[in-house]
Amino acid sequence: MAGAVLYTIVSVIVVSLIALVGAVPLLFKKKTSEGFLVILLSISVGSLLGSVFIHFLPEAFEHGHSIEVALYVLLGFIIFFILEKFIHWHHGKKCEKGDCGHGHAYHLAPINLLGDGIHNFMDGMVIAGAYIVSIPLGIAATISVIFHELPQEIADFGVLLYSGLSKTRALLLNFASALTAILGAIIGLILAGQTQDFTHFIIPFAAGNFIYIASSNLVPQLHRHCKFWPSVLHIVAIIAGIGIMLVIALLGPAHMH
Repeated sequence: MAGAVLYTIVSVIVVSLIALVGAVPLLFKKKTSEGFLVILLSISVGSLLGSVFIHFLPEAFEHGHSIEVALYVLLGFIIFFILEKFIHWHHGKKCEKGDCGHGHAYHLAPINLLGDGIHNFMDGMVIAGAYIVSIPLGIAATISVIFHELPQEIADFGVLLYSGLSKTRALLLNFASALTAILGAIIGLILAGQTQDFTHFIIPFAAGNFIYIASSNLVPQLHRHCKFWPSVLHIVAIIAGIGIMLVIALLGPAHMH
């Protein structure tokens, strides 16, 4: 348990720091290459789906298929769908009132930060639950989160700047939002220490989260780039992301509680 706690805290600190790393290109007024971001997205798709099908679902169904576990997976998918619906609906209402452009930081920015904060909080809980089950599962979860957080944090920082915040304020608020991952991890560790039911829930729930992020957020972005060679590169990057998860599964011991 002590090892899992240490791994969890280190991992969520690294994940939180991604918010600062993602801001670097925009801080120095260097436009991040769209091609580079799409490659990151492709690797993220592979790592998310690889972690789901190579790590999370086999762990969730280790004792056989059950309706309960299947419902947890679906719940993880639906919760993220509802979260994004709420954010898009609220943003849409502001835009109808003409409040979604420059100079309206306190309209667009809070919704972006709220959604990102909840997302990061849940990532922290997932990482904690995964490490409690096994170190390799925790590593797989952490790598998947890092790959999908990096392009996301770059985009979030850009939204905060667009909404009218200064670079310093946008950086600090985005980092504060990222720190909710640490809170999520702490709560996850506490819940895992009190009941085994937490890990039985959070692993399939995370699988549903990751499937939603990959299929709803990331894959549609890749479909916007239809030229032949970039598409080939995206496929290779997706396979590379899956390969990372496969290497972790093959080299790591099955369980290291």
